[in-house]
Formats: sequence, structure tokens, C-alpha cells
Amino acid sequence: MNDPLKARLAKLQKFSESAKRRANLYSDIAQMDDSKTARSLGALQKASAPGKKLQKIGFLMLWIPEPTGVTCAIGGPMIVAGRYLDKKYNGSTIHDIGHHTKSTISTISDFRKTVS
Repeated sequence: MNDPLKARLAKLQKFSESAKRRANLYSDIAQMDDSKTARSLGALQKASAPGKKLQKIGFLMLWIPEPTGVTCAIGGPMIVAGRYLDKKYNGSTIHDIGHHTKSTISTISDFRKTVS
């Protein structure tokens, strides 16, 4: 019979190895020096934040004094749309993913040390 603790530890070791490989892959991608590759991966290095830009434009339109109120009618929905985009499309980059992966690796390693 297999010990459930050993089976769980084996599963955690597989997760740890997978996370280490993923972290190495992300760090290798982030260090590429080819100009064409760097240009195509620019969105991953510097993620844009369309929601924040939309919110700023919406606030500007909301506060612009205008007699017909058209800018106020447009500004409010732009702010709401910007907040929605902020929740759905975050500005995470490869660096952020690598940081969280390394954090997961250290957490798994600490747990393995306490179990062993």
C-alpha cells in the first residue's frame, strides 16, 4: 500500500519541478537580445493599461465645463468601461509572472521541508 503522505509529497515534487522549469523559461524569454524578438515581445515586457487611460479620459471629459452636457454623458460610461477593463485586462508582464512563479517555488520548497 502506498502511503498517502508520500504520494502527496511526490505530487508536490512534480509541481515544484514544473514551476522551476516555467520560471527558467520566463527568465530566458525576458533576457533575449534579438531586436526583432524584443520588439515582438515588447507587449509582454511593458504591458499597456487601457483601462487606466480610458478612466483618465473619462474623468477629463466629466470635468470639462460644457453647456450641452454631452461630455458628461460620455465621461461617465468611459470611467465605468475603464474600471471594467482594469479588472479584466491587468498589466502583468513576464517579470510579474516570473516573480509569482518563484514565490510559488519557495512556498512549495518550504512545505516540502516541513513535511520531510
